[in-house]
Amino acid sequence: MSTPATLTGERALHFEFASAGRILFGPGTLNDVGPHARALGSKALLVTGKTPSRASRLEKTLSTHQVEVVRFAVEGEPTVGDVLKACGEAKAAGCNLVIGFGGGSAIDAAKGISALLANPGDPYDYLEVVGRGRPLLHPALPCIAIPTTAGTGAEVTRNAVLASPAHGVKVSLRSPLMLPRLAIVDPELTYELPRALTASTGLDALTQLIEPYVSSRANPLTDGFCLDGIRRVARSLEKAAARPIDTAAREDMALASLLGGLSLANAGLGAVHGFAGPVGGSLDAPHGAVCAALLAPVIEANIQALRLRAPTSPVLSRFRYIARLLTGKEDANPDAAASWVRGVTTRLEQPRLRDLGVRHEHFPSLIDKAIQSSSMKANPIPLTAAELKGILDKAW
Repeated sequence: MSTPATLTGERALHFEFASAGRILFGPGTLNDVGPHARALGSKALLVTGKTPSRASRLEKTLSTHQVEVVRFAVEGEPTVGDVLKACGEAKAAGCNLVIGFGGGSAIDAAKGISALLANPGDPYDYLEVVGRGRPLLHPALPCIAIPTTAGTGAEVTRNAVLASPAHGVKVSLRSPLMLPRLAIVDPELTYELPRALTASTGLDALTQLIEPYVSSRANPLTDGFCLDGIRRVARSLEKAAARPIDTAAREDMALASLLGGLSLANAGLGAVHGFAGPVGGSLDAPHGAVCAALLAPVIEANIQALRLRAPTSPVLSRFRYIARLLTGKEDANPDAAASWVRGVTTRLEQPRLRDLGVRHEHFPSLIDKAIQSSSMKANPIPLTAAELKGILDKAW
């Protein structure tokens, strides 16, 4: 296969790379959490999804290593109110460690809680877009992130996505000071994921590999992560959805998700996530499903806009290389990337935006909010309001 497109020569290279303090990856690594947790604290707020019983093995391991547990379950995607409530319970119990165990919602909640426990004031002092966006002053309380899905990569990102129902959006609390001290990525924890969740989280992972690769902040370090992750998704997403205990496919998807998290945290995202925050915040739609519905239309819109307004951009070559990785065809053109994504979302029976509650009357507000979102700032080319409406039309 031909050499990946680079951005060298287009601009001087300046970038930063930050991640979790330590990453443990591999089947069975959940068994290693005990001594690591005990080294960080003696009383943990254990943040889970809506089924806390899934963490029973983790709780036994922690107990064996003299780490006391206080449970806090997040029923859906976390809100500012959820985080405030959890902070109150953690303070009352004297917790000195936070562990997030679950999908992206549980892990984002855990990161937000650990940050606000160490930084006084109102959450809106620190939130982007709808808040004052002030920087955190103190390192977050020690946090361990343990994903049970393969999609968000939240275990290695420096932000927590929180819904603000009063504003109808999801926004980020963001700082390098809130990176988890430890991320444990155990593919075995994903073996029981149902087909629909495997599909939607896997397409979220793919989105978080494609968007950083074509981002205006792409860099050579994250490029390698993105390309390796895209290869893994292309060969393993449908296998993992079809055969839950396909260990090789599950390992590929867990690693792809981790690589996407490393990439987005250091190179940014784009228009898919620019829309995903407002859609999820306004309609409580599942993040992965929203990304799955938007990915192909956003790829198409970006390619068309680049051809129209920046025909010499090296990003067009990057889309061509993505298409080659996805299709396995050396002669694939950039448009084949969107075609491949559309085909896999159809085969995996992913919902469209209308199935997620989006109505045409929502479009103007969603477009306005997307334009203001932090993710949109890294899109490879600024998109017009008409182009953004075209994305929604195609995803609807």
